[in-house]
Amino acid sequence: MNLLYSNDRHGSYPPSWYAATANALAPFPALEGDTKADVCVIGAGYTGLSAALHLAEAGMDVVLLEAHRVGFGASGRNGGQLGSGQRIEQDSIEKMMGRDMADRLWRLGEESKALVKGLIARHQIDCALKPGVAHIGFTRKEMEETHHYAEFLHDRYGYDHIEILDEAASHALCPSPAYVGGILDMDAAHLHPLNYALGLGAAAAKAGVRIHEMTEVTSVEEGRPAMVSTAKGKVTADHVIFACNGYLGGLQKQVAQRVMPINNFIAATEPLGAETAKVLTRDVAVADTKFVVNYFRLSADGRLLFGGGENYGYRFPDDIAAKVRNPMCEIYPHLKDVKIDYAWGGTLAITMKRLPYLARIAPNILSASGYSGHGVGSATQAGQLMAAAIRGETEGFDTMAAIPTTPFPGGAALRSPLLVLAMLWFGLRDRVGI
Repeated sequence: MNLLYSNDRHGSYPPSWYAATANALAPFPALEGDTKADVCVIGAGYTGLSAALHLAEAGMDVVLLEAHRVGFGASGRNGGQLGSGQRIEQDSIEKMMGRDMADRLWRLGEESKALVKGLIARHQIDCALKPGVAHIGFTRKEMEETHHYAEFLHDRYGYDHIEILDEAASHALCPSPAYVGGILDMDAAHLHPLNYALGLGAAAAKAGVRIHEMTEVTSVEEGRPAMVSTAKGKVTADHVIFACNGYLGGLQKQVAQRVMPINNFIAATEPLGAETAKVLTRDVAVADTKFVVNYFRLSADGRLLFGGGENYGYRFPDDIAAKVRNPMCEIYPHLKDVKIDYAWGGTLAITMKRLPYLARIAPNILSASGYSGHGVGSATQAGQLMAAAIRGETEGFDTMAAIPTTPFPGGAALRSPLLVLAMLWFGLRDRVGI
């Protein structure tokens, strides 16, 4: 199954609230014929756009190939949350890889937030960047765990941007009967993800990147130079970057063994008007403590943008709105009859350890993917790190590439049925509260 086309129309953004409110970017021509470049980047999501932009700004000739449109994949469909640190908590990273590696990954995570904010400011990207992401639990134990983690970050890293939410403060912020308490990270942020991607695309084009949309890569031949083939042309390049994430398919087997595509779903309600005060009282985003996480925020026009729901196959459900309504109503029962104006799915990618997989596939071929739901900052930074590595500045890339990334059991062939079993277990655990 080719995930590039199994759930979406070729070259069309999904019918999301993001697409309906996008700052349209004029289409770029498909590649026709053969060309040469210093670097060929495959995939125009955050990773590829950031890599291409940073390389072009360094004076390199870059060709960027995208099977659909700029920001078409997870980069234009996600929850828009720019989180602190890495995808998993720092104390877990420390236990997994030691204090020194945890410290380096924390610094990189913080630099990724600053990178995104800096790119938005420098290129004047209109993507509604706002501060604040809350992490809220369902039980007193989960609340206390978030409070202890905030204390750990303060003591270990001097991180002092977190507000502690006891039960009263949590309900004052997020008046859901399901939640008990948590934390609010005011240096984390949220944004319009598609407009951020489109802004990066505009900046890359202005910097001289040759962007080709509607251009699926069919094969990559290693060598010096490498050869990237498409249906109607080829790119001969000194360097190649794989920036495909969940849409890699069979292009690169080493990556496919360690990075698995999964689907997630978001719905946008009708504008809630005065009812917004019964959802969120501050313009922040929320992610809860479920393994199959619920995440949400209010849109600029007063809609609830709610992400949630499980899917164990690669096809989207027929009724995405119904899929998302179930978890949404667990959090906000009073919205059971609210009209849903938009509902869409997206394909992201995960790794076994929920940390990105950066790899040097060959001396002149790099790959980054597997952001596991933390891609706004991590993917943008991965692109920057690969661009720097191509220029000979490898420290950041080497740190991320040193993360031990276990192949999925059975490799690409068996990873999906095993994931189904794992997700069924974690879904059951969420439901019974263990």
